[in-house]
Amino acid sequence: MLGVRRTSVTVVAHTLQTAGFIKYTRGKIQIVDVEALRQNACECYDTVNRHYARLFGESPPAKN
Repeated sequence: MLGVRRTSVTVVAHTLQTAGFIKYTRGKIQIVDVEALRQNACECYDTVNRHYARLFGESPPAKN
């Protein structure tokens, strides 16, 4: 669904897990530190949230 190679997702997930932001096992992702993940996200995080709010009238639901 992301339009990227599986190996790319694995590399990024490993990086995020090493940083302590997520736990990742066999396709399952658990967000461990949502605030640290937000602080280290690129500027596209805010852009996506604003777009979501414009379309649906609210922020995306928090998943942790």
